[in-house]
Amino acid sequence: MSDRTAHGGSGAAQGAGAARTARPSPAADTAPRPDARRSPAPARSSREPRLRYGVSGHGGALARQRRRTALLSAAAALLLAVLLALGLGAGEVRVPPLDALRALLGVGDTADVMLVQGFRAPRAVAAIVAGAGLAVAGAVMQRVLRNPLASPDVVGVTGGASLGAVTVLATGAPAALTPAGALGGGTLAALLLAVLSWRGGVTVTRIVLVGLAVQQGLAAVVNLFIVRFPAELAADALQWTTGSVYGRTWTETGTGAALVLAGIALALAGHRRLAVLDLGDESAGGLGLAPNAARLQLLLLAVLLASVAAALTGPVGFVALAVPHVVRFLAGPPTAGSLALTALGGAVLLLASDLAVLHLLPVHGLPVGVVTATLGAPWLLALMLRQLKPATAGSTTR
Repeated sequence: MSDRTAHGGSGAAQGAGAARTARPSPAADTAPRPDARRSPAPARSSREPRLRYGVSGHGGALARQRRRTALLSAAAALLLAVLLALGLGAGEVRVPPLDALRALLGVGDTADVMLVQGFRAPRAVAAIVAGAGLAVAGAVMQRVLRNPLASPDVVGVTGGASLGAVTVLATGAPAALTPAGALGGGTLAALLLAVLSWRGGVTVTRIVLVGLAVQQGLAAVVNLFIVRFPAELAADALQWTTGSVYGRTWTETGTGAALVLAGIALALAGHRRLAVLDLGDESAGGLGLAPNAARLQLLLLAVLLASVAAALTGPVGFVALAVPHVVRFLAGPPTAGSLALTALGGAVLLLASDLAVLHLLPVHGLPVGVVTATLGAPWLLALMLRQLKPATAGSTTR
């Protein structure tokens, strides 16, 4: 009896031990399982395709922008060639467009070559060169000053060019020195702007305000010269106050073209500094770029481009202001390719405006600056209203 009891007790003890062993403990129930601890790993891996997709999407956007810029540049170059052919062939003596382009290269009929190369080509090429220079100068200036309304007209460059040209006329110097006087006047205005802006530190607001003061002061001096001019010189001075490509020669056009091409090449080479300046002065300094020095160098480059263009055509307005905005609207954020597109756009605009003056408008002899001002004034008004719109909305919400 005791043996069975003892044996039963030991069996019961063994069964109870087995039951305790088989039953999971509360700690085991609440403890995280190994597969639950490893569950975040697939979640991290599931985010990796989305990150890769985001990078590829960004690269795709850049590729699409480059393709769009390349297509727009090709279209602008083709349009420029068509306008050049039409401009060289149109007139009292008409030349077929293809023959006019051949005559520009010195091929074809001798009379066509003399007509195109001697009279029509210098004016058309001067419009192309000046338009490209003004547009690139405006694009660089707007990015350096971080102001969409900035242009060579604002900082006094065109006023200085007008003053230099009118001064040459007033002194009775040869007319061939007039473009050189315009270039010197624009450069002098740039130096005056740099001296007045450097004192007290270079800031965007200070440059714009000083530029406006310089422009208005130089314009007043030009008007004083014109009022004191004899009647026979007033007409010659008029083109240097409104802008015209009349009477350009190959000497002036060739020199201006070489300087403008060099300036555009420097602007393309300095695009990386422009991109760094777009990040702000603190970020530019952190990346090793001195923002004030870089800003003044790029601003001086823009001023020289505008001065050379003004030496060819006089102070043609609104090309430097409007073309960068149009290119930014069509091609997207600024890149090196869009800067080249800006040069093509400026050349197309100024050449088309000059052709309109010569062959479309009923009033003959108008300066090309009248057409660009007529087109640019509504554009300037639209830009100003666009700049005031956020401030108005903010004031109404408060």
